[in-house]
Amino acid sequence: MNVSGFSFLWPMLMAMIIFSGSVEFVAVPTLLAAFNPLQAFILAVMIGARHLFYGISMLDRFKHTGWKKPLLIYFMCDETFSINYTARIPEGIDRGCFMLWVSVLNFLYWVSGATLGGIFGSYIRFSTRGLDFVMTSMFVVIFMEQWMKDRSHVSALLGIVLSVVSLLLFGPDHFVVPAMLMMLLALTALRPQLQQAS
Repeated sequence: MNVSGFSFLWPMLMAMIIFSGSVEFVAVPTLLAAFNPLQAFILAVMIGARHLFYGISMLDRFKHTGWKKPLLIYFMCDETFSINYTARIPEGIDRGCFMLWVSVLNFLYWVSGATLGGIFGSYIRFSTRGLDFVMTSMFVVIFMEQWMKDRSHVSALLGIVLSVVSLLLFGPDHFVVPAMLMMLLALTALRPQLQQAS
């Protein structure tokens, strides 16, 4: 944002409202391109579609959280999902409060990091080459955490198999959306069995 000439207010406000890092990265060229709100909306939905899977996984955990439930849904991101899904909450600790504090703290870290990056971004002089691998690493860690926590690995194996099938059918440039749709349909259809297995 800084290099593209935007004030630090833009990344700060985007971090508060969007709270999806991948969409924030895409927002820069979208803001600089010709005004096309429909294309921006479709792009944001496609990139953020993984939150559907997070949401399905967290349905049972968000039950009986009362007024905290809308906030838990709003604040959910990759890191928040990973922590709240895998955390072993001690006896006597309110589940909803625990997950809400994790969510709020992640939100504050995200907003403050984006704001500081917007303010001091022009002063960074070291090479950031290779940092794009951080996202891939984070998703691998989330996958491994879920694998170790869950007794049944059906959903994880289903995700891998359907991704490979989609890759073979649609090629490397077009496989992501069909793979996510197949996973969504399969996980929705198998939800009762997966709940019994876990």
